Amino acid sequence: MLIVHIADITMFYAPASGGVRTYLDAKHRRLGIKPGIRHSLLIPGPSLSEQDGVYTVPAPALPFGKGYRFPLRLAPWRNVLQDLQPDLIEVGDPYLTAWAALDAKRQLDVPVIGFYHSDLPLLVSNRMGNWVTGNVEAYVSKLYGNFDRVLAPSRVMADKLIGLGVKNVFVQPLGVDLQTFNPGLRDSGLRAELGIDENTHLLIFAGRGSKEKNLPVLLDCMSRLGRRYHLLLVGSSMPAVVPDNVTVIDDFCPATHVARLMASADALLHAGDQETFGLVILEAMASGIPVVAVAAGAFQEIVTDQCGLLCTPNNPLAMANAVRELFTSGSAVLGKHARSHVERHYSWDTVVNSLLGHYHAVLGSHQWPLAANG
Repeated sequence: MLIVHIADITMFYAPASGGVRTYLDAKHRRLGIKPGIRHSLLIPGPSLSEQDGVYTVPAPALPFGKGYRFPLRLAPWRNVLQDLQPDLIEVGDPYLTAWAALDAKRQLDVPVIGFYHSDLPLLVSNRMGNWVTGNVEAYVSKLYGNFDRVLAPSRVMADKLIGLGVKNVFVQPLGVDLQTFNPGLRDSGLRAELGIDENTHLLIFAGRGSKEKNLPVLLDCMSRLGRRYHLLLVGSSMPAVVPDNVTVIDDFCPATHVARLMASADALLHAGDQETFGLVILEAMASGIPVVAVAAGAFQEIVTDQCGLLCTPNNPLAMANAVRELFTSGSAVLGKHARSHVERHYSWDTVVNSLLGHYHAVLGSHQWPLAANG
């Protein structure tokens, strides 16, 4: 049987990393059992090693980087790709590993797909100011213009790339693990752990406490809602000073832990207005709870009126009103609709089969085993 060898390469992979690692791990597991496909994953590590098709390539650790490593030398990555000789390479970040993949493309004469997971101009302007935006946009346009096909997790991200002159851009949503995140994990004992009664509406936010998550909006919202509502903040870099109706778990929690908390809450609350996709939204919906989020970024594409409510960005009063409306209109029914919605559209099996369509289109039928699409 003809075997198609796909290699993913990224520096966005660390013990506490988020959506990109979730995507790559889910993809690696599913491609590993597809007939006619071999999948290799190249990620940064302390030394050169391989286990179950995952190759670590030496890269120095970032100070205070929570396990992230930043590759400084292109050659080791290019050399591993040359040794593996994949039929297709997918790039998961816009840094040195992307250029290593393009080097390998020229040497091996294979197609390279770029997945635009992060809005690089926006990230840089948030940290350094708008004075660098033009240069970063030019860099993104140049880099992604070299790929045979570009994937973006949402329409809003695809439109930004198209606006920069990038060709062959396709929307490819991410997915959610429907087994890990499911309503069956609901634990009626969580309220007692938090010291709240059963009539209190329990909200949750999970993720990093970074600036773009707009956590002050959530805290202001909770102050307005009062003691009949309680918010659980879960993740690293969370604020230390919060209203009385907010509980903080200031630590990175494994997915299984977050899944129990999600299923035991009544709704997810999210004020981030710069999300490129919003994986945590899908995780909440898969857990059988509805969402109150802002009408910005990719949220407008994944939160339907059957799954939750969207409100004006950066407006704590509007968010508080949306939360009250959610519980007035029946949050449990919306939660069931949310679960059904992700089952239909966002299972990882659906996502991986869609990815195979992109790979097939780039490689052409003569390089593709018929069994691979099954």
